[in-house]
Formats: sequence, C-alpha cells, structure tokens
Amino acid sequence: MTDNHLVPNRLITEKSPYLLQHAYNPVDWFPWSGEAFNKAKSEDKPVFLSIGYSTCHWCHVMERESFEDDEVADILNKHFVSIKVDREERPDIDHIYMEVCQLLTGSGGWPLTIIMTPDKEPFFAGTYFPKKSRYGYIGLMDLLCKINETWKNQRDELLRSADSIIGALSKEEGEEDKSSINEDMIQKAYKSLSGSFDEKYGGMGTAPKFPMPHNIMFLLRYYRITKTEKALQMVIKTLESMYRGGIYDHIGFGFSRYSTDKKWLVPHFEKMLYDNALLMYAYTEAYQATKKALFKDIALQIGEYILRDMTSPMGGFYSAEDADSEGEEGKFYIWDKKEIYDILGEGGGELFCKAYNITDKGNFEGKNIPNLIENESFEKVYKDESLTALRNKLYEYRERREHPFKDDKILTSWNGLMIAAMAFSGRVFDNIEFLDAAKKAVDFILMNLRRQDGRLLARYREGSADHLGYLDDYAFFIWGLIELYQAGFDERYISTAAELADDMLKLFYDKEQKGFFIYGIDGEKLITRPKELYDGAMPSGNSVAALTLLKLSRLTDKNEYEDIVNDMFQSFGGKVGRYPAGYTYFLSAYMLAAKESMEVVLVGKREAKETSEMLRIVNDEFLPHIAISLKKNGDNNYTMLDDKTTAYICRGYSCSKPIKDIDEFSKAILLG
Repeated sequence: MTDNHLVPNRLITEKSPYLLQHAYNPVDWFPWSGEAFNKAKSEDKPVFLSIGYSTCHWCHVMERESFEDDEVADILNKHFVSIKVDREERPDIDHIYMEVCQLLTGSGGWPLTIIMTPDKEPFFAGTYFPKKSRYGYIGLMDLLCKINETWKNQRDELLRSADSIIGALSKEEGEEDKSSINEDMIQKAYKSLSGSFDEKYGGMGTAPKFPMPHNIMFLLRYYRITKTEKALQMVIKTLESMYRGGIYDHIGFGFSRYSTDKKWLVPHFEKMLYDNALLMYAYTEAYQATKKALFKDIALQIGEYILRDMTSPMGGFYSAEDADSEGEEGKFYIWDKKEIYDILGEGGGELFCKAYNITDKGNFEGKNIPNLIENESFEKVYKDESLTALRNKLYEYRERREHPFKDDKILTSWNGLMIAAMAFSGRVFDNIEFLDAAKKAVDFILMNLRRQDGRLLARYREGSADHLGYLDDYAFFIWGLIELYQAGFDERYISTAAELADDMLKLFYDKEQKGFFIYGIDGEKLITRPKELYDGAMPSGNSVAALTLLKLSRLTDKNEYEDIVNDMFQSFGGKVGRYPAGYTYFLSAYMLAAKESMEVVLVGKREAKETSEMLRIVNDEFLPHIAISLKKNGDNNYTMLDDKTTAYICRGYSCSKPIKDIDEFSKAILLG
C-alpha cells in the first residue's frame, strides 16, 4: 500500500484499486494474463498466485510483511512468476482456486495463496502466511524456498499432486445427484437454523458471526407459510442484536462485514456494498412483517449512508470501505471517553457515554466501539432528539479524521443488489430519494457497463469498463430491474430484465446438467467451468437467477422461464439435501414456486387515487409471493370497471373476478 519502491511494476496500468495498492511492491507482479503464463513456460518457473481485495485487512498485513519486503521479493522474482488477482473483478478465478484451497486445507479465505504450474494447474494452496516461520507455522520465505527446491529436483511429485487436485476438482464440479428439491428440505433448513440459533444474542452459532441476510429472508418466508412463531422471533432477535452491537456504525450508519465475537460487539470494520444492500432489503421486509418502527429506521439509515458515502456523482454505487486507517484496524470508528467529553461537554458526554456504553477501560484495545448491547431502552435511542444532536456532533468531528480507503470501482453485480434494495425500500417507505438513486444506478449501468451488442460487463472505474459480466452480474442486475419495475411500473425496466434474462440463458445455462455456470460461453476458458449454488456471504447467482426467472415468468407471461427453474429444482436436490441450511435463498425460490403464488394486475392510471390506495395495501404488507404489474385500460384485454382502477388477482392457475372496491381488494390480498 506504499510507494517506497520507486519503480512501479506492471500493475500500475491496471484499474483495480487492489492491484494498484501493489503497484509499487518490489515483487515483479503481473496481472492475470497470457503474458504471465507465457513467461512462466518459457522460463520453466511455477506461478505464485495471490488473490485478495482492496479492503481485506489480512491482505494488507501480508503485503506489509512480505510483498513490500525485498527479501521475499528477491525469492519470488528469481524463482516464480507472480500474479495478483482482484477477487471482486475475477470471481471466476477466485471461485476455482478457493475450491482448491478448501479441498486441500479444509478452509479458505483471503489473501488466497496458490502455487501452480505454468498450465494453471495448482499443487499448493493456503491463505495468509507470515514472512518467517513461527509457532509451528511455515513462513512464506521458507515455503517458497521449499517449493522451488521441489520444483527443481522432485517435480514429478508436484505434477502428480496437481493432477490429483484437478481430478478431485473436476469430480466435484461434475457431481450431480439428480433428485428433486422437496418440502422436507425446507423443514431441515429451518431446524438447522433453529438448532444453531443464539437465544441470547441472535444470529447463528458463536463467533465469528456473519449477518447472512438471506437466512433472515428465508425465515420470514418460512414464518409466513407455516406461522411458526419461533422463526419470526429468530428474525427479530437477530436484527435487533446486530443493530445494538458495534457491527452497526451508530455514528455514520451502515453495517460492517462481520462480528469477531458472539455479541456483535467488535466488528471486522470493513463495510461492503453487498452486505448493506442485502441488510437494507432484509430490514425492510422485517418491517413489513412486524411493523416495528426500529426496522424501518435502520433501513432508512443504511440508505442514508449509501447515498452519502457510497454513491458516485454519475449514479453508480462504490464497492467498499476499508477496515484500516492510518495503518490501524478500526481507528476511524473508535473513541476515547475523554475525547467524547471534550467534544460534547460534561452533560452531553455523560448522556452519550451512558447510552452507548463508553467507559474509561474501553471495549476494544483500550478504546470504545459505541454500542447498545447493554442498553435496554435501545429502541428509543434514535427517537431521542438530544442523543441525535450528540451523534451528529460526533459525526462531524469524525469526518475530520483520516478516512479509511474507499474502493471506488463500480461492480454490476453489487450495484444490482443495491438497486433492488433502494427500489424495494423506496416503494415500501414511499422514499423518492431511494427510487431516484435506483433509477440513476440503472441508467449508469446501461450506459457504461452494457456494450452495444447488449453484453453486460462486470466492472467500471475511471472511464474504463472491463471483464465480461458473470452470472452474478446478470442475475443480481435483473433482480434490481424487477424491483424497480414494481416500484413505478416503467415498462422499460421489465423489458430490459427480460432481454438480459434471455442473454443469461444463452451465455450461462447448462442445458445438459441444468443450472448456470459462473462465466459465460464467451469467457476465458479456465481449468474448470464451475457452478455455484451454495448461498455464502451473498445468495448464489443460481439462487437469484431461479427467483428472478420465476418472478419474470409471472410478470411477462413467459412460462419457459418457470420451466427452466423447475428443471433446476428437479436437478439439485442431492446437493441441497446434504446441507439444506446452506441453500436458504435457493429454498426461498422453491417456496415461491411450490407454495401458491399470486399475480396482481392493476388496470388504471398510476396517478389515480384508487391505484395509490391499492399499492399502499400491497406495499405495507409482507407479501413476497406477489408479482404486481400495472396495465393501461385495454392492454392485453385487461379493462377497467366503471372507469375505476381494477385489480385482477390470480392464485396459482386460478383467477378471481375483477375487483374495483378497495376493501374487497384488501381482503383478497391479505387472505392470499
């Protein structure tokens, strides 16, 4: 992250903020390229591949310890060809080699360290390595020297290892147990989540704890269908506890990546766009389901943070904010008690410190992370005008600190998630600012990240759009377009969503084994062509593709979309059945398909009073099974009754008589 090494390496011409952070390392880095692999072949050297991202704390640590170090650089430059990859720009590469790491070590993470042949075949994998060996763990220098020695003298051993890894990887990618998703898997997923639920602090398991918003969404849908009260209580407890903890930025809003402890107190301080998008969506759904004002407040505050700090002047949303500032993790976010008294005065300082558990001892390395874990009046805090004024003072003071690094690249996939969140929250809370932000982001992507031939690209930064879009780019952006259509009924959004869905099927769909590949038929051919179904930090591209195709089939009357999703449900039961709780978003899609869905067509003018009243009924309630559209009188044989906005409601394959009465409409919707 420093430029002490005055001569830049090849990464200086890249756009990725992560690669640029390494541009002045003494390591002779290459970006992933034919040039790098050709050099490895011609010089008969193994390839050292390092994968990370710009806001990754341990990536920074490994850089400071090793990649900025002349001794390490000397070994790498003499005996290896070194390649740096930004995992957020190349999720295809990251996915394949992360699978290798998990196969070999049983775990994964970033920085990801891979050593492989010039033919891209890996024979060693790990994550972070210190420069020197310690406490029984091998250091990077010793590792590199050992592998160099083996490469020269016992290469057959490494090549056999690479063949074995490729074989295992190919077997895993090709492993398909062609059985169907079924009701039992939904029950097993719920029981698994319920069994690991932390009754005291919410969330699943102990530490570290991740928000996993798609689990929240699954539980809300499970509650709506089964009326299992515990499912709703798990949602409420988790969402309240995350907000109360230090994982939530009580001064400037927005959520950090995850909590290092079970109380949600000490976060890993980086903030990611995708986490905040999915959490904004989940808190909005939870508000619909519970009517708790707190959940609305949190969703609105996340939106405020994104619009203030994470939105480019052109309308796209930035990717992330770092955990570190001034070389220290969390420094931007933590407080000394005396400092707070100096800023707020005696009375204000005492009030704030009592509310947010600020002590002389501190709760993080002698300083304080503001939190409401011990504050039983936590729901009243944001309604307290005195505390709001004090928070604003601290926010203004904090703004003068050195800010964490901001990764300002704009990713189509993550923007799709935030567009979905802004559009959904915008219509539920009647927030014009959110809806405008969603529209501007869509316009930005269509103008800057879609080629003239219609092909989506994955990343934009500083005037340059690069990398063919992946499955996530298509699936997540289509989700955003559907939400924006349902927020305002602009036909342009639903027609674009259908165009992109057709392209997604052409580029990524596996007609033989079903489901979608990560990269397209026109993408770079890597050692395998994987699919991702597992819902990890985000829902998988396959899960979101399934849900969006189901919704599109109902909004566009294209039944072929639903047929494709049903084929997926028939094909992936074996995989899902082994651990249903790992596929909660995919199971949410199955619940939409298997349980009675509802299509609502309103016929009338958008500005009509009756239209607004009907839409308010829909937007106020938690109705994830509804696909709603607005038609003009006479469109597709839909007509108004008595010149009033008229609703046509269909459940499953049965439609009721047209409804123009508001009370009758409300009863029909709520019964559905």
